[in-house]
Parts: sequence; C-alpha cells; structure tokens
Amino acid sequence: MSVGMAAPREPYGSDPSQSRGRRFDEPPSLRRSAFRRDCDRVIHSTAFRRLKHKTQVFVFHEGDHYRTRLTHTLEVAQIARSLARQLGIDEDLTEALALAHDLGHPPFGHAGERALDECLRDYGGFDHNAQSLRAVTLLERRYPEFDGLNLTWESLEGIVKHNGPLTDRSGRAIGRYKDHGVPVGISDYIAQHDLELWSFASLEAQVAAIADDIAYDAHDIDDGLRAGLFTVDDLDAMPLIAAINAKIRSRYPDLEEVRRGAELVRELIAYLIEDVILETERRLALVKPASVSEVRSHDSVIVAFSAEAAQAEREIKSFLKARMYRHERVMNVMRDAEAVVRNLFTRYQAAPEDLPAEWVRHAGEDTSAGRARRIGDFIAGMTDRYAIVEHQRLFDSTPDLR
Repeated sequence: MSVGMAAPREPYGSDPSQSRGRRFDEPPSLRRSAFRRDCDRVIHSTAFRRLKHKTQVFVFHEGDHYRTRLTHTLEVAQIARSLARQLGIDEDLTEALALAHDLGHPPFGHAGERALDECLRDYGGFDHNAQSLRAVTLLERRYPEFDGLNLTWESLEGIVKHNGPLTDRSGRAIGRYKDHGVPVGISDYIAQHDLELWSFASLEAQVAAIADDIAYDAHDIDDGLRAGLFTVDDLDAMPLIAAINAKIRSRYPDLEEVRRGAELVRELIAYLIEDVILETERRLALVKPASVSEVRSHDSVIVAFSAEAAQAEREIKSFLKARMYRHERVMNVMRDAEAVVRNLFTRYQAAPEDLPAEWVRHAGEDTSAGRARRIGDFIAGMTDRYAIVEHQRLFDSTPDLR
C-alpha cells in the first residue's frame, strides 16, 4: 500500500492495496493510493475539462447559472463522497467513478446522444457509458507508453457497470442492452481486458450511480425553477415535495420564492442521502458481505433507496420529464441541436478532409465502420460551443440554439 494510505473501514469496501491492477504495468505511487491516482488522472484529462462546456439540460446560451456537465459532475462527486464516508468504503474510488461517469457524453446532452446513436446505427450505435470507457482507455493521449489513462480494473469496472450487470454469466446481454447487445465500445474492449460484465460492480460504483440520481433530480428542479418552467408551488403535485414545502412554509412563512426553492433542494438532497444510508445499512446487515467479491456476486444491488424514497424519486423523474425535459422551449432547442450533430456527422463522412488533420489521417486508414466510429469519437468529444462553431464553418446556416 502507498505511504500513508489506509484501507477502507469496512471489509466490503474496495481496498486499493488489493486492486487487480492496471492493464499496462506502472510503478506504484509513493504518496497516493491506486484509486487516488485514478481520481487525479480523471481530473487532469482533456475529456474532464471539456465537461465545462457540455450541456446538462440547457445549452450554454441559456446563462451562466445553469448546470453544465462539469458542475453536475462535481455535485455528484460531493454527494458520492458523503455517502462513501458514512458507509466506510473507499472515498477515492467513489470520487473517481463519480468524476468519470459523464466523460462519454457528447455535446447537447441527451439530444446529442440520440443524434449520434442514429448516425451510428449501422455501426453499432452510440452509448455514452461505452464512450466513457473509450475516453479513458483509448481517446486520451497523455502518456508515452499507452493510450488512455490506464486506470485500475476497479475504476474501469465501475465506469461500465455502475448501473448493474450488462450480461448474464453466459455472456448474453440483459437489461437495457437485451435487444441490441453490449455496446461496441465495451464489447471490443472486454475481448482484450475482461471486466466481468455478468457481475455487479463494487459498492463504490453503486454509490456513484445513486449519487448521480440524487444530484440530477434535485438540481434539475433547481434549474427548472430558475428557468421559470414551473414554480415551487407546482412541485406540491408530488407528496414528498409537498411535505418538504409544508415544513419550509411553516418555518419560514414569508420566505421569498428563490430562497424557498433553494431550501427545498437542500432538504431534498439531505432526505435522499439519509434514506440511501439507512437502506444500504439495512441491506448490508442482511447480506453481510465479507469482501468486495461477495458484493459483486450478490444477486441484486445493495446501495439503494428505500421503497418509499424510490417511489418519490420516480415521481420526481416523471414530473421533470413532463414539465422540463419535454417542455416545448427545451424540445425546440434539442431538435435543433440534434440537427447540428447529424449535419456534422454527414458532412465528415462525405468530406473527411474537413476533419482536423490528425483525425483525417486515421479516418482514411480503416474500414467504413472504423471511419464512422472515429467521426463519432470526434463529435462526442466536442463541447456545445465547438460543435456550433464547426457547424457555422461548414454550413451556410446554423440554428440559433436558444
């Protein structure tokens, strides 16, 4: 173990001294654990910096106070570390996975992902989790001896499986991948470096995943309020939010709307974090995992909301889908954003010389599927701003995404 680095307090936490290692051998750090080193590598990556100018829900024209992928990611990491500390598991691995979870998102949020998936339909489609894996194993070019960041096995596993197993033990795709199979970016990689897609991931990965849910539920409410898509009182349609609002009104009867919204978001995050801690502790007491291997081999997720909170969380997602993600104002911008991505992909396929020089060289050296995937990699790495600038360079007319 690296100097000064302690093992997790609980035996079911991932221990950096027992890591399965990196695909390419490197000398260990004298001052940082293997997982702290992973976390630092993610923070210093190009893909991480680009999150600053990638959309969460609103495109960057909307204003400086709305969340980007970067601010969202930092909020996920804060919540994830809080949970990890309470559960006695490795905070550094948890933080690394929280920071890396959105690295594969293209410009314009889910609109960009839908457009790229459509463009790559004949070549295996596009999946942001698979793209995150490609970013940290292939696309980052920072080290002299390997492509990618050469993260530990545990970090790569967590990036791929934070939402649960992708296959059964026979290798047959399950869950969201049942109909179309394991995404190309993942299936290609595991042929060389097995990430055991059939098992659950570590508790650290499970914590990062649920922290993502908590962060975007609460903070999309905050952004929706700021954008005027709904009011604090509108949120009373959900029983949990109504109860929180009632408590706030009782305590602060004359509080202005902006502060009421901020207090609501704070109380909601606190409620969900406390619920996850209590429910996870309950499940740990039942399962009694003596090691991280027993966490992986368990037949269900261990880090979870209680049934009551899970129902409330589903109601929040449903409300946000109807009142925010499907709002006419947001949908109009997203339709235009999808068109920008499709136009760029079509143009680069027809005229690869329009790509930057380093991408042109690669695009002309392999199969049509390989060229399409390289174009997808290039577009996925774009920020919102760069995608718009590229579109303006290549086309006579570019949508005004506002």
